[in-house]
Amino acid sequence: MALVKLGDFYPDYREEHSDLDDIKNFDVYAQGDNKVGSVYDILVDEQTGKFRYFIVDTGFWVFGKKVLLPVGLGNIDYGARRISVNGLSKEQVESLPNYDNLEKVDFDYEEQVRGAYRPIAATSAGTATAGAADATAAISDLTQPTYDRNTYNYEHEPSLYNLNDSNDSEGQTLKLYEERLIADKQRRKTGEVTIGKHVETQTARVAVPVDKERVVIERTTPTDATAVNPGEANFREGEVARVELYEETPDIRKEAVVREEVRVKKVVEHETAEATDTIRREELDVDTQGLPIVDKQG
Repeated sequence: MALVKLGDFYPDYREEHSDLDDIKNFDVYAQGDNKVGSVYDILVDEQTGKFRYFIVDTGFWVFGKKVLLPVGLGNIDYGARRISVNGLSKEQVESLPNYDNLEKVDFDYEEQVRGAYRPIAATSAGTATAGAADATAAISDLTQPTYDRNTYNYEHEPSLYNLNDSNDSEGQTLKLYEERLIADKQRRKTGEVTIGKHVETQTARVAVPVDKERVVIERTTPTDATAVNPGEANFREGEVARVELYEETPDIRKEAVVREEVRVKKVVEHETAEATDTIRREELDVDTQGLPIVDKQG
């Protein structure tokens, strides 16, 4: 029953936005709400793909070592991003075998880990299912296992290895994701139109008819002139006739008038933009190994 790290068994879990990556870095709390570390990685059963241990980095909370926590003892709260272990004390964490620099988890090492956690698992199981007397009997049975490396199976101890998820108490939860294309719009400036005016000069000609007065003197000699007595002749020296002369002069001036009116406005033209891209979707692969299963869809 070989154990491998999560990234070795499921190398693409980060790219596929799985919840598995969220569990890493969850804080781990013992009884009394004492923080004892955070999840560093997860050990997975290489044959079944089931979670077996959380690798907990105790950091400066407990001597800075890494220890293993069977997944069945951890109550996962995704909302609070924490894993709580009922019945586990900080002192027990300090006494757990060190996982640092361990190249391979073998049966003997796991038995050390299980030996430390079996009393906690027995207490939790006994308290949940029976009274105090039955709980004591359960502890007595479970603290002295008779398993060996040839016959041991993780299913023998579900209290240690059945994943406790506050969102799904019946087993492990694996969310399947799919990508969707989201169509949205952004308003951006594509250009600017500037409309102004300038002054052009040109020479204009205009014709205005004007009238000028002048004196015309006409002289005539009467043909039937009648003689007048000298005494009756009215000779007057210095007698003059006055005639006033007028003429029109052009009055040229400029005035501004509206030649043309320009109205500037903008209109919106509607069109449909299309985009094509490749999207991914996760599908569930089920290896029943010949066993009948019931697939319930909620």
